[in-house]
Amino acid sequence: MEERYESEKRDNRVAAGALLLLAGGIIGAGVALLCAPQSGRRTRRDVARYAKKVKARADETVDDLTVTISDLVDTIGEKTDDLLDKGKEVAGGARKDLIRLIEEGAATLEKFRAKLRKM
Repeated sequence: MEERYESEKRDNRVAAGALLLLAGGIIGAGVALLCAPQSGRRTRRDVARYAKKVKARADETVDDLTVTISDLVDTIGEKTDDLLDKGKEVAGGARKDLIRLIEEGAATLEKFRAKLRKM
């Protein structure tokens, strides 16, 4: 279970790094477009085109993160179900043992009562 946690932790770091890289690229390209020696109309067109590309990439990243988070939630749900099942098994086994011990104690008590009656 700890290995899976480490793997998920590593995946989260990779996703965060990818987002930072994407953000850096967006900022750098925006600065480059604004500093480029060209007409205002062409710069606005380039900025609009680039904004569409950035939006598409952001949408893809959001979709990827959504899938990753969904998978993580599913995994946590499965692990929780497994733990509950194991807990029920342990509790059921302990209950059976307790009932057996109570019955054995009752039988022993009856033997002592029978001996006391004979006295």
